[in-house]
Parts: sequence; structure tokens; C-alpha cells
Amino acid sequence: MSLTIELQAAVDAGRARSNNEDSVAIDADTSLAVLADGMGGYNAGEVASNMATSFIRSELGRWLREASAQASDQDVRRAMDICVDNANRAIFNAANANPQYAGMGTTLVVAVFRDGRLLVGHVGDSRAYRLRAGRLQQITRDHSLLQEQIDAGLITPEQAAFSANKNLVTRAVGVEDTVLLETHQHEVLPGDLYLLCSDGLSDMLDDGAIAQVLQAHEGLDAGCKALIEAANDAGGKDNISVILVRAAGGTSTSARSWWPFRR
Repeated sequence: MSLTIELQAAVDAGRARSNNEDSVAIDADTSLAVLADGMGGYNAGEVASNMATSFIRSELGRWLREASAQASDQDVRRAMDICVDNANRAIFNAANANPQYAGMGTTLVVAVFRDGRLLVGHVGDSRAYRLRAGRLQQITRDHSLLQEQIDAGLITPEQAAFSANKNLVTRAVGVEDTVLLETHQHEVLPGDLYLLCSDGLSDMLDDGAIAQVLQAHEGLDAGCKALIEAANDAGGKDNISVILVRAAGGTSTSARSWWPFRR
């Protein structure tokens, strides 16, 4: 299937924090999107997220440009694993070599769009959603204590919205010498709209509110700005990062691209 892929990204510090530990990167040529939400004291979270998005955009983007046409989906998934593993090791080593960066890490979502398919990998509680025919579906599953409690039947999703354990992730890039990237493959149809976001958006807006904002704005730039505005209006308690990706019928790939995109 030949599709046109359009990408747009935006980041905002939110209303409660002066620093920004979120980072995003998009690559128009390879239909690649990367989003990270850093953690750590001082400015360590900012360092970790920026290292992750810059490294993966550069290394995976280069591999995709050189090998993507002949590569199988399994090859792409393997390349994603290798690039994330290398980024993990770079962040881990930097944290161990610099006392001010000790303990830093980052969540991660990586999306590669190719010929009617999406390969998405994630670590932590940053998310990927798909809006199709008016229905919003979360296509990643959080690596978090909260999600484990929901899966075990200890709490309901409704109770989770008010839990004090909201931001405790069970997996992150850079905190250990190895990390497991969870990857999935999805069919991409013309008209699909995909959202990658940090928990600065998903903690402020439930899925229904996110879907409402997305359906109210046709342009990707307007959609990104509206999501950030809505999250800030709801409290803006954390940094907010979003990437929107639209698939349409066509024969070429087009996008506007900035990397790394941080503010």
C-alpha cells in the first residue's frame, strides 16, 4: 500500500515546571518519530531524553535510509532494538561517569512507518495512540507499577486515575546496562491519525478528551497546539510532548521535520 505520511511535533514545559525534560525528534525522509520523557535530578532528565531522541533519530534514521528498501520488518525491528540498546548504554555510561547525572533515565516511544505498516517500540509510560474512524485506541501498554496493579486486578482503571503511584515506571532507558524494547506491528490505513505523547498529556486528559481535541482540528500543527493547550488548561502539571502522524493515500512521503525539537 502506498501512503503519504505527514508528521508534526510540539513540546511545552507546562505550567508547573520551569525546566523541560521531554524531547522529540522526527525524520521526514524515513517516516521516523521518536519521543522521550526524561527523569533524574538537576538537568539529568533533560540530558537523558535529548541523548535518546538525538541518538535514535541519527542512527536509526541513517540505517533506514541505507537499508529500508530491501529490509524486512524483522530487520527493522532488529535495527530498532540495536539502536535503543546503544542509546541505553550511552545514557547509562554517561550517568555513571558524571555524578550530577547519576540515576538519570528516560521513557521512549519509537515509531517507523513503512508501506502500510507501523512498527512501534516503547519503554516506560510514554504512549502511542491511533485514531481510526472516530475511535481512539492506545496501542502501547504502559510499563508502570500502576499498569501492573490494573493487570493484577488490584485497582480499576478508574481508580488508577487518582493513584499516588502514577509516575512510577517499571522500565526505562539508561537506568540499567540493558533495556528491553517492547515492539509491535500494526496495519496503517489511509485516514489513520497516530499520536505519540508523554504522560504530561495523558495524565491531564483522558482518552475521550484527547479524541475530542484531535477530531476538532484538521491540521497537524493545530492539533499539536490544541492538545498542549488543553493539557495546560487542565493543570499542566508536567512537561507536555506530542507527535502527530497522519497517513493518507498517495505515492510519496512528505513531512515537516525538526530534530531534536525542544523548548
